[in-house]
Amino acid sequence: MNSDIPGLQQDLEASVTFALAEDIGSGDITAQLIPEDQRAKATVITRENAVICGVEWVNEVFRQLDPQVVVTWLVADGQRVEANSELFTLEGSARSLLTGERTALNFLQLLSGTATICRKYADLVEGTGVKLLDTRKTIPGLRTAQKYAVTQGGCFNHRVGLYDAFLIKENHIMACGGIGAAVRSAKLQAPTKNVEIEVESIDELKASIAAKTDIIMLDNFPPEMLLRAVKLNEGAAKLEASGGITSETLRHIAETGVDFISIGELTKNCMAIDLSLRITA
Repeated sequence: MNSDIPGLQQDLEASVTFALAEDIGSGDITAQLIPEDQRAKATVITRENAVICGVEWVNEVFRQLDPQVVVTWLVADGQRVEANSELFTLEGSARSLLTGERTALNFLQLLSGTATICRKYADLVEGTGVKLLDTRKTIPGLRTAQKYAVTQGGCFNHRVGLYDAFLIKENHIMACGGIGAAVRSAKLQAPTKNVEIEVESIDELKASIAAKTDIIMLDNFPPEMLLRAVKLNEGAAKLEASGGITSETLRHIAETGVDFISIGELTKNCMAIDLSLRITA
């Protein structure tokens, strides 16, 4: 799993540990009905078209639960699959397979759901050159996991948290005494970090350009205002469209010439992919 997302591997291990503890608690009493030495084989399929994401989360579930379980993958993260495709097989203790089933599939179906909707949106802007960005509207505790899933669906990460880039909004501007003052303060505080400012009007856009802001977020600008903003900017800053963007309006906005479009729906409204585990032997 190649990723530049800070803390991803540590978060992965911790979230799997928590999820297993949450589900198993003091013990899987139903699995105890199965003889301890009984072995089984199982296959996991998808019941719908999807972009797969979550391979390492599944691997980690069985690594922590029972390292003797053999997980064999037939697909990879980022791969498109059709309904009824086999995704992976399991072989090992019947108890372990059934105890780990739900936790493993929960991670896989959620992250595949995120990757799938990202792929849908990325396909809509293909050829425009715009980059689609996620937001911090993620499931609590699964921030880095969903950020990873976004990349597997062909979209890109905005800042991971409050620590890796400035995003100066209306209340920050008010508290700092204006756009220029806010941008100057940010550049003094952390010269190597990107400074982005959210604007709601053409006048605020002009002030942000004058302040030499790295990225300017154009909040709820209609397409005609986006076109005007791109012309006024003349490449001085990167421009990001944001706010109220849907699959129906996305392509039109992408064609205005903005550099980025941020969409909360990539992570906050994702539907889990329907998966199924079948014992085969």
